[in-house]
Amino acid sequence: MLKPLCILAALVATVALPFALRPERRVLGGADDTVVIITPHNEATRQEFGRGFQAWYRARTDRSVTVDWRVVGGTSEITRVIEGAYNAAFERHWTAKAGRTWSAEIQAGFVNPKLPVDAPEVVRAARAEFLASAVSGGIDVFFGGGSYDFMRHAQAGRIVPARVRTTHPEWFSDAVIPRTFAGEQYWDDAGCWVGTVLSSYGILYNVDALGRLGLKPPETWQELGDRPYMGQLALCDPTKSSSMAKAFENIVQQEIWRTTGGASEEAKRHAIRSGWAAGLNTLQRLAANARYFTDSSQKPPIDVGQGDCAAGICIDFYGRAQAEAVAVRGVARLGFVTPRGGTVNSVDPIALLRGAPHREAAELFIEYTLTPAAQKLWNFKPGTPGGPTQFALRRLPVRRDFYDQGEWKPLRSDPEAAPYSDPAPLVYRPEWTAHLIRELAFVVRVMCLDSHAELKAAMRTINELGPQDRPRRDAAMAKLLDVGVVDYENVNGRIRQTLNARNKVDEVRLATELGELFRRQYREADRIARGEN
Repeated sequence: MLKPLCILAALVATVALPFALRPERRVLGGADDTVVIITPHNEATRQEFGRGFQAWYRARTDRSVTVDWRVVGGTSEITRVIEGAYNAAFERHWTAKAGRTWSAEIQAGFVNPKLPVDAPEVVRAARAEFLASAVSGGIDVFFGGGSYDFMRHAQAGRIVPARVRTTHPEWFSDAVIPRTFAGEQYWDDAGCWVGTVLSSYGILYNVDALGRLGLKPPETWQELGDRPYMGQLALCDPTKSSSMAKAFENIVQQEIWRTTGGASEEAKRHAIRSGWAAGLNTLQRLAANARYFTDSSQKPPIDVGQGDCAAGICIDFYGRAQAEAVAVRGVARLGFVTPRGGTVNSVDPIALLRGAPHREAAELFIEYTLTPAAQKLWNFKPGTPGGPTQFALRRLPVRRDFYDQGEWKPLRSDPEAAPYSDPAPLVYRPEWTAHLIRELAFVVRVMCLDSHAELKAAMRTINELGPQDRPRRDAAMAKLLDVGVVDYENVNGRIRQTLNARNKVDEVRLATELGELFRRQYREADRIARGEN
């Protein structure tokens, strides 16, 4: 009997100990007010902003507030949650009136900002009623993520103007938060969203790993496609991470920018097509060197930090935070570089959701994030006056006047960062690619992920060719880098139409068709490199 009892006791201890040893957590409730916030921000950001807001709210209102954080994953997952919540809420609202039924047409139409003129009257009525309603998804604030998703929610009507534009008009100026900078939009004209912090993209590299490979720290995106990086690059799936989709768009934008410089308007149209193809070719080279494509944008920095990969593409604050986390007695083991002229500073916005159940607290939280006190949390060192209590967030505030305060430099985690003073920034041209973010991610999927094994194999064979095999190498590379089926016209035409259609079966068929085409193409490039053709 002793042995079974010991086993049982061990099992009980295994289950019970995590509960017994877990730290005390404050239970929601007990506060005067509540605000419900859905966010992709990490725990460090949530803790620092939650703590800071509670103190600011108390001083402002003489009341206590609980921040109810809703964490469901990245921006793509948040978008699905928000869409689902409003679909369900408006269906209940619509069918509550006798005689009204729900349909697929109404579900698609009530959030469609571009209803065709021949749309059924009932669909147009549903759209108008939704925009006039206080239908709620049960969440107050959407905080963080890329501006693309906020624009989509604003067009759909799921987010509404916040009052901060009228209560603090002095903040919305070139001197504080410019409307646009280097082609990027920093706040919405209608007041539906405003950026709170800047994000850019760059390369995190492992100093020791580069030393073993005999490489200098990379300075451009294109270097990551060179032969020494084969199997050493950490990348993220752009269909799962909106931040990685934006990083890849920056790479394409840079290539288009290079080809259009000084061209006439007519020549620019051709240059844009050429630049798009050159951008896709850069992404192919990077993908061929990738060890993997992960679903999480947080994995590449971790793997580079552990030395599993020599370099990876990531958001700036992930790179800086990981470099700080693995430094040994002040000696850097990782480096982070923002390719000059290769990335823009975009914003992570905040917005008020339609029908916010805790409207007043939500409005005050939005206001708080833009105050100088909250902006300090992004980049002040922990423990400094006005800085975060525990975590260095290593992010760059959106307020331009933050960088004018010379006395703050010693208090900042990144005192030399000056995003508004870059002498050679990439100037973002939204008319080139902003409407193709989703389409670009789809192209990368079929061109680089679905056919990753064939792409890597072909590039490995090509890289093994010597100088005497130059003609064969050139022929193989020309075959491998042929992106005609996903050129600028096709992406703006068939691919975009398919992705925007209601019938998702067509999207699956197109992905299967293009994925198989690229697999055959890469196998053919491999055969050419081997001299089998």
